[in-house]
Amino acid sequence: MEVQQDALAKALEPINGDFDSLWITLAAVLVFFMQAGFTLVEVGFTRSKNSGNIIMKNVMDLCVGSIMFWAVGYAFMYGDTPILGGFFRSSSADQGYFLFSADDYWNLFFQTVFCATAATIVSGAVAGRTKFSTYLILSAVLTTFIYPFSGSWYWPFDDDAWLNVAGFIDFAGSSVVHAVGGGAALVAAIMVGPRIGKYVDGKAQVIPGHNMTYGALGVFILWLGWFGFNGGSQLAWGGDDSVSAAKVIINTNLAAAIGAVVALFFTWIRYGKADISMTLNGALAGLVGITAGCGAVDPIGALAIGFICGIAVVISIELIDKVFKIDDPVGAISVHGTCGFLGTVLVGLFATDGGLFYGGGAKQLWVQTYGSLAYIAWAAGTTFILLLILKYTIGLRVTEQEEVEGLDFHEHGTVCYPEHITKED
Repeated sequence: MEVQQDALAKALEPINGDFDSLWITLAAVLVFFMQAGFTLVEVGFTRSKNSGNIIMKNVMDLCVGSIMFWAVGYAFMYGDTPILGGFFRSSSADQGYFLFSADDYWNLFFQTVFCATAATIVSGAVAGRTKFSTYLILSAVLTTFIYPFSGSWYWPFDDDAWLNVAGFIDFAGSSVVHAVGGGAALVAAIMVGPRIGKYVDGKAQVIPGHNMTYGALGVFILWLGWFGFNGGSQLAWGGDDSVSAAKVIINTNLAAAIGAVVALFFTWIRYGKADISMTLNGALAGLVGITAGCGAVDPIGALAIGFICGIAVVISIELIDKVFKIDDPVGAISVHGTCGFLGTVLVGLFATDGGLFYGGGAKQLWVQTYGSLAYIAWAAGTTFILLLILKYTIGLRVTEQEEVEGLDFHEHGTVCYPEHITKED
């Protein structure tokens, strides 16, 4: 009987392998669709006169990211030859510089859409005043070097990935993807400067988005795509370490739900009204926060992380806008940067294996903290250097006239709402 069972298991191995590859590919398709969600959120939360510009940036993030990550980025992240002590990687002659073997197709696609996500986070934070040419260069560098270099610190899961060796946990990328994007967005928003009219006599002015319906639809699309983002990161449907994709998906959904609920009631009490945009960002905050620990915590831990991030995102948006006076039209820095960092650190508290609240001591908490800070520092530092060069060469932002009249017309020669747009809009 035991011999027959072994034979059956051996016979099923290729089938199970094909099924796992299929699941990862389908999960990558869901993450691909998240690009539409980001586009709708950014368009809805900003002025109508810049809608086409945002569409173009999000399309190019995916297109440029797909090409550059395939060409060199994937090799820097998954190559078999460590460079500078594993700071980044390259490919050996036998492996091929592009790492373009049949076994790598599914992972190449999966990581490509993750890479595009990291780049897209920056788009919303600099909406409405940034040169399209400048943004394209930033997107290309981020997908070619910034994301792949830092991704190689953990996700190859071998002895050359220093954060993996340290015991760092970031299941699907609260830091590897979101804090990297958030760190780059923070520096970009500061260096480009605020939109005209955002700060008057030192006080922050509300510049409302033109279509909250688009914003809500975008959040629903992102929520759906996150089931692939987190669930696919198990790299199998089942798994042999008690971490199934189904469990990851449940944790993801719970964190998003409680994040939205908490943001709703927190703003209701704070402002006297149930704020729509903050509630939507609360759902995204829960999603970003649980991304690191979705495979390491139980459902109670997922609820706790989503709860904390739902409050933190509201406070962070207020501080960044009113105290630090950094103009972030969609709250990208808070959603992805603040909650990416916070969600990563909270794994050190709520991980069922090694978390402080589960008898694991403070070691995991420390590893999570310095690991996430390393990602933010890397993204912020490299983005600063790049934008400083661009500032003194091609420039960072459009002219005052172009900003007032809209980037759609001046950068792309068209408008998305011709029946509504005027030069004064």
